Amino acid sequence: SPTGDSWGIFTFLCAALCNLPALPALNCSEELGAGQSIQQTYDLTRYLEHQLRTLAGTYLNYLGPPFNEPDFNPPRLARAERVPSATVDLDLWRGLTDNARLAANYRAYSRLLCYLRVLDGQVGMAELRHRLAHFCASLQGLVLSIGGVMSSLGYPLPTGPAGTPAPPGAATAPNDFLKKMDDFWLLKELQTWLWRSAKDFNRLKKKVPPAVVTLRLEARGF
Repeated sequence: SPTGDSWGIFTFLCAALCNLPALPALNCSEELGAGQSIQQTYDLTRYLEHQLRTLAGTYLNYLGPPFNEPDFNPPRLARAERVPSATVDLDLWRGLTDNARLAANYRAYSRLLCYLRVLDGQVGMAELRHRLAHFCASLQGLVLSIGGVMSSLGYPLPTGPAGTPAPPGAATAPNDFLKKMDDFWLLKELQTWLWRSAKDFNRLKKKVPPAVVTLRLEARGF
């Protein structure tokens, strides 16, 4: 009967769908498309923002007063200019091409990562070193993720001057206060970079929607 035939077809389709993961002929691309890569990078940026809030508070307490005081807002010293600055006019920043903004993010986080790794080696508190090492690993993931976004959009990875930049708090600091000031500005600039990057990737993911994932079932034996 028509009703019986319909029920049989429905039962067959349910059984086929339930067994799709086990079918060897099911193919799906393993590479992330541009949209998925951008979404992944945005999520990682927001995670790092959250992670840094806790880390910065712990580190500033480690530095002690006046660095851990909420109203401490010193002028930026010339020594701190070695840290990549995110204090660029927002209209000017938004006027850049997507490629230029991605390249700037890639370069900045690559340098900031070098600085943070030096801090990790200088800290005397084991728990804080562990937190710094974990954050460095996450930031390394962000650098790689930004590189993946650039590749997926057809942009070349930026090239910069060879060598590792001189870290803040290096032996050139005349005294302990200026070394701590370098560390303070490193955390402050990193917070601003992550805040702006989250906005960058949020806008970019709206321009490049995730690709539709298609499953291809090859007929074998049907």
